[in-house]
Amino acid sequence: MSVSSFFALNTTLRGLLAHQRALDVTAHNIGNANTVGYTRQEAVLAAAPSLELHAGATQGGYGAQLGQGVDVLAYRRLRDDFLDLQWRAQNMSLSEDQASAQRLGQAQDVLGESDTGGLGTLLDKFWSAWQDLANHPESSAARAAVVAHGQTLAQAFGTLDADLGQVAADATAEAGGLLGPQGPVQSAAKELAALNLQISNAVKNGYEPNDLLDRRDQLLDSLSQYGQVSVTRDPAPANEGMVIVSFGGAATPLVQGTTATPPAVADLNNPGGRIGALLQVANVTIPGYRAALDTMASQLATAVNGIHAGFFSGATASTLAVAIAPGAVQAGTGGSGDSSIALALGRLRGGTVDQGYAALVQQVGGDVASAQRAQDTAEAVVASLTERRASVAGVSMDEEMTNMMRFQRGYQAAARAMTTMDDALDTLINRMGRVGL
Repeated sequence: MSVSSFFALNTTLRGLLAHQRALDVTAHNIGNANTVGYTRQEAVLAAAPSLELHAGATQGGYGAQLGQGVDVLAYRRLRDDFLDLQWRAQNMSLSEDQASAQRLGQAQDVLGESDTGGLGTLLDKFWSAWQDLANHPESSAARAAVVAHGQTLAQAFGTLDADLGQVAADATAEAGGLLGPQGPVQSAAKELAALNLQISNAVKNGYEPNDLLDRRDQLLDSLSQYGQVSVTRDPAPANEGMVIVSFGGAATPLVQGTTATPPAVADLNNPGGRIGALLQVANVTIPGYRAALDTMASQLATAVNGIHAGFFSGATASTLAVAIAPGAVQAGTGGSGDSSIALALGRLRGGTVDQGYAALVQQVGGDVASAQRAQDTAEAVVASLTERRASVAGVSMDEEMTNMMRFQRGYQAAARAMTTMDDALDTLINRMGRVGL
């Protein structure tokens, strides 16, 4: 098999086109250097399939393979799937810790221990009112003060219980909103289903939908803050290029094929992320605080009524109330000047009720501090993983400028080779046979 005189011209043309494509990819990278979610791409260059020369092509009579230059093998996304898994797992933990710290901080705020209206302060004033009555057992004003402070204390129990209940209700509402029709989970699920179809069509037609894959990864990154995300390749031959996305431990995938099935709160099993933290606060942590508050209210009513019968009614934070008028308050059981009851009640200061409330305040503060420490740790881990991902998938302007110069020189060299071949062919075609003219 003979080799065409134009063979080398075609080889140099391949070089021109390959380096031009590589420059195009470099320009695309530079243009998207600040685009959120963009993954750096590269043109993978490979030797073009060689030309088979039959026996006799070489001096020894053997065949040969003659190189035909370079081709672009693929336009590759420089992405590390394992780093993506790590980043999404840590992003889920970070969002979970942030939500916990935020909602528990609200619970700490409603305790109100930083101002004069806190329950601890009101308990102290209530015991002081009994002490004042012990000092002035005949004083009607002291009796009225005992009732007034008791009413304020009972109302504070009810208000604190209601405020904690509102924190839990708000957390539940937010979790439902994140999963609801206008929430980010459903929005991402619908877009992922649409991207599955676009990516599959592109892959089936032999294209590399790099920018569509970037958008899909960006949506998966965003989803990871709301709950646990699991991504697997769709094994169905008809769904080539598609992924199955599971969310929050729900039995039904969030996205499968071109179908999006957003879960309800009840469908989630170990959701994780922000939704998991909100549900934990609403269903476990806050109810625990309210149960402790109910125990304190019951202990208060039992302790006071055990000394002064009928002073309090109700045995929970929401039902606790003063059930006696000022005139019925007794300072003691004896005659005039007896203050044995008031003294006994005054000595309850620092007892079981006060200790229980101090324990509750300490528990809430400890939970908030723990969540904040976990948040700080998760932020550091996510920042480290973000840097590692950027080192792989991010655009480095220095590297792209180096590549641009490299591909530019390759393009110039291929152009120079083409010019040389063009001159040789011009001599061959237009000047041979003109001797003596």
